[in-house]
Amino acid sequence: MDNSVDLQALIERCKSQDRAARKQLYELFAPAMQGVCFRYAGEKETARDLLHEGFIKVFTKIDTYLGAGSFEGWMRKIFVTTSLEFLRSKQRFFFSIDNEEYKEIAYEENENVVEKLSAEEILQCVNELPTGFRTVFNMYAVEGYSHAEIANMLNIKEASSRSQFARARMLLQEKIRKLYGYERKNE
Repeated sequence: MDNSVDLQALIERCKSQDRAARKQLYELFAPAMQGVCFRYAGEKETARDLLHEGFIKVFTKIDTYLGAGSFEGWMRKIFVTTSLEFLRSKQRFFFSIDNEEYKEIAYEENENVVEKLSAEEILQCVNELPTGFRTVFNMYAVEGYSHAEIANMLNIKEASSRSQFARARMLLQEKIRKLYGYERKNE
């Protein structure tokens, strides 16, 4: 965020429905919020739509922001919720509870393949995860929600959240190994 901007004054101007302030707030936060939307949607066009929908909600609900906690965190929660609502509405929000295909993947903590990849390569691997795995992974690893919070937000059991996250990590490790051409026997 641009340190030269008086964020509190900008927020107050937005609460007064100042169009120039809204544009400035949008330009200030759109890149970060676009990233949030893309992590959940996995598609640029859909992420753009979610970005616009999220900002409509931000401007509609800005009066509810009372200054407790960071404004960016408050906004991020709106964009995560907007993305989750989209996934539910399109029935793209499903979880694989006992998928045999993923049970055989061995996750090894000592492999540091991730350090060799760029952020874009890692994001590409995350976006290739099945929707349920990707959603829980983003909520836990990126957004910092607890498994209890995720379970509550997604209306699933906490154990399902933990399982989805563990399987997402295993799948990511496998995808990264394949992307990088890494074989265990090369250790």
